[in-house]
Amino acid sequence: MGMTMVEKILAKATEQSSVKAGDLLEPAVDLAMSHDNAALVINQFLEIFRGTGLKPGVWDPSRIAIIFDHRVPAESSKTAINQKRVRNFIAEQGITKFHDIRGDEGGICHQILAENGYVHPGCLIVGTDSHTTSHGALGAFSFGIGATEMASVWALGKVLNIEVPGTIKVVVNGAFRKWVSPKDLILYLIGKISAEGANFKVIEFHGPAIRKMSTSGRLVLCNMSVEAGATSGIVPPDIETIRYLREEAGLKEIILTDQTGFFGPDADAIYDKVIEVDASMLEPMIACPHTVDNVKPLHEVEGKKVDQIVIGSCTNGRLDDLAIAAEILKGEKIARSVRMLIFPASARIYRQALEKGYIADFLKSGAVIMNSGCGPCLGVHQGALADGDVALATTNRNFKGRMGNSDAEVYLCSPAVAAASAITGVITSPETLFIAVSKNKKISRNRRSQAEL
Repeated sequence: MGMTMVEKILAKATEQSSVKAGDLLEPAVDLAMSHDNAALVINQFLEIFRGTGLKPGVWDPSRIAIIFDHRVPAESSKTAINQKRVRNFIAEQGITKFHDIRGDEGGICHQILAENGYVHPGCLIVGTDSHTTSHGALGAFSFGIGATEMASVWALGKVLNIEVPGTIKVVVNGAFRKWVSPKDLILYLIGKISAEGANFKVIEFHGPAIRKMSTSGRLVLCNMSVEAGATSGIVPPDIETIRYLREEAGLKEIILTDQTGFFGPDADAIYDKVIEVDASMLEPMIACPHTVDNVKPLHEVEGKKVDQIVIGSCTNGRLDDLAIAAEILKGEKIARSVRMLIFPASARIYRQALEKGYIADFLKSGAVIMNSGCGPCLGVHQGALADGDVALATTNRNFKGRMGNSDAEVYLCSPAVAAASAITGVITSPETLFIAVSKNKKISRNRRSQAEL
């Protein structure tokens, strides 16, 4: 019987010829990732060794990655003390994949793993963050686990008692129209199947629109697959995966585990469900308060006044996201009633945006550039909302209380919609904005012509 992409990865990780949905396994892990919550994992890890007489030691320090990104720089003495404790543990254990708060190699954990070549096609990756699903964009099976589970992974190098998930195959045909992006696709999909529609399943993405999509766009899809309840999202690797790993992650040697070609599912794999989407029929989408599956076409909420706009996060803080926002904002001013915060996903992206002039464009428009981090997305640091505030964000969650205030509202959108809305101060389609700008310029030209006469 044919296997899905994830079944093949789990078969490899357990050294079996085949596995199927529903099997219970203890697969070997290729990489274990934590962020600031590594302090909690350390507590659980030390408990494993308590009373054994054994010296606590991780199974393989080269396969553990720790990135500080949620509260950076530390917003309180409690956080600072925890981060110091993690640094000491990292030094004691010889963990090398550590990204501290730095302007040369820091950033948000999911971006750091991708851009540093820590993710390979066919790998099994676990992380103490729900959006660890992101790394399916590079053909890995990657999912979030709790601190106690991670402590056992640190000790044993295996995930204990996991059930092989079933898979939903999503085929995306057609091509995206201008101003429609992978963010609109994943919001549309979540709205279609609901926030529980893929519970305990993997979403496997296929189709011409996916094949043409950049790795950055695939990261958006896999990142937000968890918002449909999925264990993970995954894109079978292809020539774009290899290009990203060589050109952007800097890998000289890329290991593909299928000798017949790119590592992907079997042709006769069994899927729980197949969903087809025509990308050419999509329009900009928006997730309205207070659930991610409360998705509406943008034109239904155009005109809603906003107080704060955030571009960034592990979902949409990459260079192409900043590029499209800069294209829209260049030469324009952000509405006086709006606070606009921009969080590049990593220090590398921050530098690239500086080199390309995007940061200068943002500053001239009135945006505030923040250091890379997750703080505003979950509302613990930098950018919390006031009572009654309305936020428009390129982040991935809009639960009640997200961004730090249960009396505020959070809408989710693409970077293009966020940038267009920053100029007008209300939720605005980029297409509507450019039509208006074009008309204004025409009027200006007519007035100038009349004056010249």
